[in-house]
Amino acid sequence: MTGVAIVLSCVLGLAVGSFLNVVVWRVPRGESVVRPASHCPRCEHVVRSRDNIPVVSWLLLRGRCRDCGEPISPRYPAVELGTAIAFGLVAWWIGWSVLLPAYLYLAAISVCLSLIDLDVRRLPDAIVLPSWIVAPALLGLAAVAEGDGAAMLRALAGAAAVGLFFLVAAIAYPAGMGLGDVKLSPVLGLYLGYVGWGAVVVGMFGAFLLGAIVGVAVLVVTRDPKAGIPFGPWMIVGTWIGLVVGQSLFGSYLSLLG
Repeated sequence: MTGVAIVLSCVLGLAVGSFLNVVVWRVPRGESVVRPASHCPRCEHVVRSRDNIPVVSWLLLRGRCRDCGEPISPRYPAVELGTAIAFGLVAWWIGWSVLLPAYLYLAAISVCLSLIDLDVRRLPDAIVLPSWIVAPALLGLAAVAEGDGAAMLRALAGAAAVGLFFLVAAIAYPAGMGLGDVKLSPVLGLYLGYVGWGAVVVGMFGAFLLGAIVGVAVLVVTRDPKAGIPFGPWMIVGTWIGLVVGQSLFGSYLSLLG
């Protein structure tokens, strides 16, 4: 069944990745993700259905608009393929489980929020705030199905703890922490808490460690002390590290101490 979950998740990822391309472009600009239909920015011709097949259409069109020849960025198929791979990896990790929808949702917002933050240094409320409802709902349904109320209570505690930590950090050092990071943190803490407190610790430590490493690297390359980096992507990467290996890493650390 895991193989079926992987295949279906990859196919779903291609479709979701195509939609995420629209989200990443339009949401930061305050545009609707529904209307108008996808169109060429140069000639404004609406993209035909046969030209809207993830990855395949870009290859068949050789990366150009069918009507005017305007180049189509390779980022579009890259996002579609990358989302498909991400969904497939999540399905391989989780398997055919009631938790799969919750983690696929996290994978989807991870992709679009990381790209938007890298593009415009912002984590839009239009994506983050609905996650405050969707993520607890999906994890809550999984907890009910698995009869694991303790995991859901721990998830809510994790969301509160991580959210409070980021709020205090933003108040103490506003130049280094954006409000979007603070709003996203309870969502990530929710997922980490569902897995365990070891995941919370490793996930948050990993986020700040990665952010510091990349920040130093950017400073060395640019030699500009004012050159900042968006923290959202590293929060997200740290969270996935915590989810996948956090419990085992934290357990190993405690064993060494013991």
